[in-house]
Amino acid sequence: MEYDGSAFSGFQRQRCAGSVQQALEEAASAVADEGVRVAAAGRTDAGVHATQQVVSFRTNAARSPDAWRRGVSSLTPASIGVVWAKCPGTAFHARFDALWRRYTYVFSDAPAPPAVGRSLVAWSRQRPLDVEAMHRAAQCLVGEHDFSAFRAAGCQSRSPWRRIHQARVRRWHGYVAVDVVANAFLLRMVRNIAGALRAVGAGELPLAAVRCLLAGRDRRLAPPTAPAAGLYLVAVGYPRWRLPARLPPVLGAATDDADG
Repeated sequence: MEYDGSAFSGFQRQRCAGSVQQALEEAASAVADEGVRVAAAGRTDAGVHATQQVVSFRTNAARSPDAWRRGVSSLTPASIGVVWAKCPGTAFHARFDALWRRYTYVFSDAPAPPAVGRSLVAWSRQRPLDVEAMHRAAQCLVGEHDFSAFRAAGCQSRSPWRRIHQARVRRWHGYVAVDVVANAFLLRMVRNIAGALRAVGAGELPLAAVRCLLAGRDRRLAPPTAPAAGLYLVAVGYPRWRLPARLPPVLGAATDDADG
């Protein structure tokens, strides 16, 4: 599924705010004519988008994949859409079966903030960003590390250790894209990484600062968290399926075969 997260409190259900999960479960329950609870590959934060979120659920209802796709899409807000559906035939869990997730963070370093699509990218006042320096700084993050320096307060994960398979920064169709593939992510980890890399690209931090932050494991020493508007969940890896990444529309390409 895909969604514009601008109007939602995040994917996960909230008691007093609208969430993607709530809208999706209400729609799927209506199509199934029974209560449905979904599990997601990644629980995106408030304001964060997805072009390839994967969810799973169990139901006794017999519907064709296309009936699920069309039915659920017709009952969710216009900012949520089901791209494809599949009946796996065997036990499948969107979160626990995922081998990796890929997020793309999009900066605009244009002279002025975008008037159209302002909630779909993050604007950097520094222009142009030094993309080569950002990419070089990101390479120290590849591998298995303690990412406490990029972990938000309130993260409920038992361990700060994660494995990043790939980290790339490139200029693409007038935007700067920070692309990170990892086995899993801590709370706001990608946005915190993006904030640190932007500071390097803007000349506010030396290239070696990201390595020092990683080694220091102290979130208080790191630059501010990048805004939610620029972040997209673009791909999830599973053992049985290879799903090409669906890139943010602002980057001007529908899919990208690079994965973890």
